[in-house]
Amino acid sequence: MDFAEVELSEDDRAFQTELREFLASVVTDDVIERDRRTGDNFDETVHLTLGGAGYLERDWRTERDGGFTAVQRRIWELEIGRAHTPWFHWSTTAMVAKAVDRFGADQLKDEVLPGVLSGRLWLCLGYTEPEGGSDVATCKTRAVPDGESWIVNGSKMFTSNAHHAQYVFLITNTDPTAPKHQSLTMFLVPLDSAGVDIQPIRTVDGDRTNITFYSDVRVDDRYRIGPVNGGWAVLREALNAEHGTVERDGSGLSKIATMSEHALLLADEVDRVAGEVSGNRRLDDESVAYRLGRSIARLEAALSTPEMFGRVAIAQTLRDITPELMDIRGAVAAVPDGLSAEYLFRLAGPTGIYGGTLEV
Repeated sequence: MDFAEVELSEDDRAFQTELREFLASVVTDDVIERDRRTGDNFDETVHLTLGGAGYLERDWRTERDGGFTAVQRRIWELEIGRAHTPWFHWSTTAMVAKAVDRFGADQLKDEVLPGVLSGRLWLCLGYTEPEGGSDVATCKTRAVPDGESWIVNGSKMFTSNAHHAQYVFLITNTDPTAPKHQSLTMFLVPLDSAGVDIQPIRTVDGDRTNITFYSDVRVDDRYRIGPVNGGWAVLREALNAEHGTVERDGSGLSKIATMSEHALLLADEVDRVAGEVSGNRRLDDESVAYRLGRSIARLEAALSTPEMFGRVAIAQTLRDITPELMDIRGAVAAVPDGLSAEYLFRLAGPTGIYGGTLEV
């Protein structure tokens, strides 16, 4: 196995420079501060600009279909994280768009995909229910056929970005008498439909998510994705993509772990905590130096862990290191201060839940 660093070609270096300069002009300090204040993890202007420049389409497509090369994709993933781009919901939109492309009717593809790739349309997930957890197959949201339509009733938790999105990728139960994995049907429900109600929820880290209610929502059958009662096969592919278990291009390059942006924020804060305060270096205290050294070792190990395993390592490392940083900083650490240890401490809990809890 070759662990040597990848040597960038002239074209790849030019792409890296172009992308870095582009992101610097778009992801400004004001954008980052506004995202911290709203907790949306999304910025409409940034998203539209990325779409208009063609980056979203190149990220969505494989190399053979006109997308990024394997090296360009790695550069893209690293630079997006480096710039602290508020775009986490693009991965959800892209994932659902893949399901539409594979399982949806041609009419639905024509309605949705051009808008997704241009950055004009955003999609969200309707999986978890108030009484449910990681076992999404225990779905109680009902869809009952009515002519050429379906009537949907139920509710979903953690429908993040629903207040911006135009569609929700919704799990429904269409046969309560069948075994749970044979009772599911997937729909792409327009969120401007009559009977849809979106209510905000704030998480401990300040992010905005939602609970969505569906009361006699009429959904045309053309929004069905995959066969009736065959939704588990559709959902399974989407879940594999969300959990980071599949790669679009078999390039041989190590896949960047999901949530690597969180680890980059943590690395910045470790450097900050290790810095000077009022002329005194924290590292002069041997116990502090030991604790920071141990934190750095854990962080480097997490950053070096690829794919789905890296996502688990990063989430657990956030939970382990942020209390240390808070303790080292002392009472001042409790004061909110941008992307500080206090924010990362609050972020650590939800990070272990995104895309499925660590315990599962």
